[in-house]
Amino acid sequence: MWQAISHQLSDVLGRPFKIVERQTLEGGDVNECYCVSDGEERFFLKLNDKEQLVVFETESESLRILNEANCVQVPQYIHVGTCRDKSFLTLNYLPTKKVDDNAGYQLGQQLAKLHLWGEQAEYGFDFDNYVGLTPQPNRWHRRWCRFFAEQRIAWQLQLCEERGIIFGNIDIITSNVIKRLVNHQPKPSLLHGDLWHGNTALTVSGPIIFDPATYWGDRECDIAMTELFGGFPNSFYEGYNSVYPLPPEYQERKELYNLYHILNHCILFGGEYMGQAEYIIAKLNLLDEQFV
Repeated sequence: MWQAISHQLSDVLGRPFKIVERQTLEGGDVNECYCVSDGEERFFLKLNDKEQLVVFETESESLRILNEANCVQVPQYIHVGTCRDKSFLTLNYLPTKKVDDNAGYQLGQQLAKLHLWGEQAEYGFDFDNYVGLTPQPNRWHRRWCRFFAEQRIAWQLQLCEERGIIFGNIDIITSNVIKRLVNHQPKPSLLHGDLWHGNTALTVSGPIIFDPATYWGDRECDIAMTELFGGFPNSFYEGYNSVYPLPPEYQERKELYNLYHILNHCILFGGEYMGQAEYIIAKLNLLDEQFV
């Protein structure tokens, strides 16, 4: 397998590249992660089953678009391919450490600039992609309330039901989500889409974000997720608000936005996330038929 990967990288690089060093990296919840080197140049490599090739293909395209925005650093795509029963994604390798206060402020400013970048009239993306290994539909829609209700919350609830995890009537919950967001029509922003602290780091050239689930949506979805699992310094939010201040109403929407990721964690991990999802659904009265 490693010989086949070496051959493919040699073709892409236009020079011989024989893997002579291979280091397993920690932090890969979804993929096997490695640093590979020919003794001169190092690359970051993600490895998974062959059927996951499309996940790597959509990730590479998301990275390309984020790189095109040129607002915040993302990994540089090198190659995606298959060998035997495996698929793999190769990126440039950068040593990283945890984001500190100074880098947090810088990252906040850069994310705000990303959210301001570009002009898009609708919500969605040119292709469906993945949040982790969970399919994420991105069909274009003009109304944010319907896009989020149908392609985020209803979609995850359907996936949950297929696994025997039932939180209530999907139609009622979807209708109540639409009603909660019906008067909110934000500027479509290019989002990272899965922005927890584990997908950020500090490099010698500044902060970096990776493992995107990119689409055009409400910028508050990115910010909400930074609060879901913690790990972002206060300076991050100071930096963000210095460029693109969040409205006060964000506080009323962030739990609803994070319900999407909590439902996804119910599918992936179960356990405590099921209780969290039930709590938010009850707190926001999403099963109350009088609002339908």
